[in-house]
Amino acid sequence: MKNFANLIATLGTKTKTNEKISALVTYFEKASDKDKVWVIALFIGRRPKRAVSSTLVKQWCATAVGIPDWLFNECYHTVGDLSETVALLLNKKQHGVGSDLPLHYYIEQFILLDKKPEDDKKAFMLQCWHDLSNTDELFVFNKLLSGTFRIGVSKQLVIKALSKVTGMEPSVIAHRISGNWNPVTTEFETLMAASDDIYEVSKPYPFCLAYPIEGLPEALGNIDEWTAEWKWDGIRGQMIKRQNDCFLWSRGEELITDRFPEYQPIFDLLPNNIVLDGEIIAAKDKLPLPFAVLQKRIGLKNVSQKAMTESPVAFFVYDLLEYEGMDFRKEPFDKRRAVLEKVVSAVQHPLLHASPIVRGNSWEELHTIRESSREIMSEGLMLKRKSSIYQAGRKRGDWWKWKIDPLTIDAVMIYAQKGSGKRSNLYTDYTFAVKDGDGYVAFAKAYSGLTDAEIAKVDAFVKRNAVEKFGPVRTVKPQLVFEIAFEGISISKRHKSGVALRFPRISRWRHDKTVDDINTLQDLKALLT
Repeated sequence: MKNFANLIATLGTKTKTNEKISALVTYFEKASDKDKVWVIALFIGRRPKRAVSSTLVKQWCATAVGIPDWLFNECYHTVGDLSETVALLLNKKQHGVGSDLPLHYYIEQFILLDKKPEDDKKAFMLQCWHDLSNTDELFVFNKLLSGTFRIGVSKQLVIKALSKVTGMEPSVIAHRISGNWNPVTTEFETLMAASDDIYEVSKPYPFCLAYPIEGLPEALGNIDEWTAEWKWDGIRGQMIKRQNDCFLWSRGEELITDRFPEYQPIFDLLPNNIVLDGEIIAAKDKLPLPFAVLQKRIGLKNVSQKAMTESPVAFFVYDLLEYEGMDFRKEPFDKRRAVLEKVVSAVQHPLLHASPIVRGNSWEELHTIRESSREIMSEGLMLKRKSSIYQAGRKRGDWWKWKIDPLTIDAVMIYAQKGSGKRSNLYTDYTFAVKDGDGYVAFAKAYSGLTDAEIAKVDAFVKRNAVEKFGPVRTVKPQLVFEIAFEGISISKRHKSGVALRFPRISRWRHDKTVDDINTLQDLKALLT
């Protein structure tokens, strides 16, 4: 645990990619194999479930350090992060005797702890809090325990570090650590083994991702070297059929086959030993529906006939990654596309479609076509070089996403809340409102889009102009006007405004406008059409 806590502390202070990779390499070179496996799992999003409720953690910590609940809550509201609050309070009260227990011991104890009685959980917590020797260790322990462990290190950085340690190609490691493997039972040596026969039949390929286009597409050269497709708003996934077994994986490496039972007839018709890359889209009669329709299906464990009727889906195929058991990724895109179209045509299922190619004889013509994206529920265009191979991860040069400009609305900030981690002492999470008659109605929350200098100014404003306090939330005078950008809007019965936004963020601070200039709820709802 000491080594892992040191790693997290180091990564938190580094801003350069190479420095983060170097820290990961140093850790992997020294850590035990079981700890390596768990660090890989943690950094690619496989966190253990919450073992103890936050309410119990608060109670036990307050008792351990001898403070009343109200004082603990004040500390929590000031810090803004429960794990950090507990770590700071415990470290001020006591200094642990130190523990040499490894990372995997604690995580696997968390898993066992889930079904144990409350007294056993409390005894374990108090003992660990006593043993851990500093704030960094206590913080990491609490984060792991709460199931909220996150760190600003991408999967790609972990892959690069493992590549340096093992001498294996990054693409090979990316394939090794994807798929359905259990950190409790998987050995590091097995995970990194070079033999292809260890691959599970279900394993997906690493997804190839596109960069946002920089400038105008004309800079990419001759349009004849490029293929344009619609960029759909759904769940990126891979359909896999190998050895007559069928699997559907999301880009987040979650096995979601059972969540879309209507795809089973497609699997039955697909040839064996094939992998399709595409998008799970809410659609009816080959026409995409708003993402909000698909959102009703997300998170459902048991999919009823009613859910399938109310939220119909289709699979729009982008690419062919494996064909007749052969890795097809090194073939040029135009060849992969040609074979893909033959496969889809042979299957002839109403829920399987080759994502349409957008035909344009010039970049100017594609500009015009792109403007109609929202009319067909598209986010814009994808540009793919016809000669490009299917790479692992996000690479510059061959695949670009050319999204339409976001929708925008001018709004006023009415609530603010402190952030977490390094921003736990700053008000960085904001709620925005538009005019509704003589008052205001909240319609979106956002916490990105401002510079550090702007955040400092907003923070100072909140502290000077707070009107009411609701726990960590402050009501502020409606004076600061911001332009809010978002990708889409849909009707919502859960929100007082009657609408829900897709990916809202702060576009700019409108110093040139007053609260009298902001948009109305009617303006916002007009964007639904």
